[in-house]
Amino acid sequence: MRFRLTPQETSFYELFATAADNVLSGSKLLMELLGADPATRVEIADRMRAAEHAGDDATHAIFHQLNSTFVTPFDREDIYRLASRLDDIMDAMEEAVDLVVLYEIDELPKGVEQQIEVLARAAELTAEAMPHLRTMRNLDEYWIEVNRLENQADQIHRKLLAHLFSGSYEAIEVMKLKQIVDVLEEAADAFESVANTVETIVVKES
Repeated sequence: MRFRLTPQETSFYELFATAADNVLSGSKLLMELLGADPATRVEIADRMRAAEHAGDDATHAIFHQLNSTFVTPFDREDIYRLASRLDDIMDAMEEAVDLVVLYEIDELPKGVEQQIEVLARAAELTAEAMPHLRTMRNLDEYWIEVNRLENQADQIHRKLLAHLFSGSYEAIEVMKLKQIVDVLEEAADAFESVANTVETIVVKES
């Protein structure tokens, strides 16, 4: 562990925890979307949009703190990267919900629920992990599990694409649904990027 001779700004830990909790809220809204009828999806999309705005606020707060702090608890580049990747997750989840509403999707294809379940589990792990940045302990199981979940998400995504191109859907429907499942895959990739960034931070600080 590095020794520092100057005080560190520790509010970053709380800000990252807030951002991760907001990601968790977004994943719960995705779960709600699965069981919702088309008439209630607009309201879920409104709440997801509010969550995405809250995520933007958390990201901006981290960037503001970064720009006004001389000594940070870990590398500035890693702080920026971690905040950006958490924001990427929220952006992808909000886009997925918005597309479902805008495209007026009646029924999501079988397999999307597995995608969202993987995202929900990754969100839980991420929210649990962020408070541990303060001590840099008990985080290895977090990034190992999120990487495993991302591999699982890749497999689900490939199966979904195969199903969409099986001839069961009209061409225009394939385009709409593919965009949705691709954005959900982007969210899974962003969760892995967050976990990899956390691993980088821990390695540097150990």
